[in-house]
Amino acid sequence: MLKVGVLGAGHLGKIHLRLLNQSDKYELVGFYDADVNNAKKVEAEFGYTYFNSIESLVDAVDMVDIVTPTLSHYDCAKQAISKGKHIFIEKPITNTVEEAEHIRNLLAEHNIRGQVGHVERFNPAFIAIKDQVKNPMFIETHRLAEFNPRGTDVPVVLDLMIHDIDIILSVVNSKVKNVSASGVSVISDTPDIANARIEFENGCVANLTASRISLKNMRKTRFFQKDAYISVDFLEKKCEVVKMKDAPELPGDFDMILQNAEGVKKQIYFDNPEIANNNAILDELETFADAINTNSRPIVSLHDGTEALRVATMIINQF
Repeated sequence: MLKVGVLGAGHLGKIHLRLLNQSDKYELVGFYDADVNNAKKVEAEFGYTYFNSIESLVDAVDMVDIVTPTLSHYDCAKQAISKGKHIFIEKPITNTVEEAEHIRNLLAEHNIRGQVGHVERFNPAFIAIKDQVKNPMFIETHRLAEFNPRGTDVPVVLDLMIHDIDIILSVVNSKVKNVSASGVSVISDTPDIANARIEFENGCVANLTASRISLKNMRKTRFFQKDAYISVDFLEKKCEVVKMKDAPELPGDFDMILQNAEGVKKQIYFDNPEIANNNAILDELETFADAINTNSRPIVSLHDGTEALRVATMIINQF
């Protein structure tokens, strides 16, 4: 079992602590939190061992789970890597692309593993359809959330939209050609609602909307490709796959047939895959343990996290 320590015991940090404590692949050594009062409270309530410095925790573990505010990711990662410790780092990977690239270089120098917490890659609805997303040419995403003061230290692009940026980059096999965007600050000092259009060299276009001032929560993505439409509801963990094929010469009474202006007939059919229940956060943490133990590439590498941040930064620079 890998010895693991958690940096940050806020809302998400407490979830990581609980899951790591339950996991058969990790031995939870303890945690560090800069807020001593919160740290003492967490230690008293849950029994996790509190370390009074980052250095002492890093020295005691094999892997460091960084769940601190984004602005501190870079310094925390540097301290862990300098001691030769593997790092799991919550999204966004760092505050700037330059910081992310430096972290990637340090990781390579020390020959250790790193993974970024883009948890939607482990959403069971996305896992169910990802192999069916082939050369999508138009993608539309909506990620809307009710207002929550947590996370408003960064623009909504880094808080919410970056999830969808990572998903899109994972399925579009092409380089980004152009980005255009607009954003509005309503209640925070940084944009609370944003829309972005990403154009790829292969002709694919992605239209993304993110808001943290909505009256309801929504996390939906739709992929359009040749002869198929695929939708994913990340919130409800549901998906729908609608495909088309050449219509039979003698269609059945209940077959759905479309005919275009040229007279070509297509049959519409549903190919909805089965969705397996899982705990996405536990899966991302445990697959990282597997990557460390087998010396293999993590599912969401630091390269992936850096590229998602790079596109997010291009979007923010449009505001």
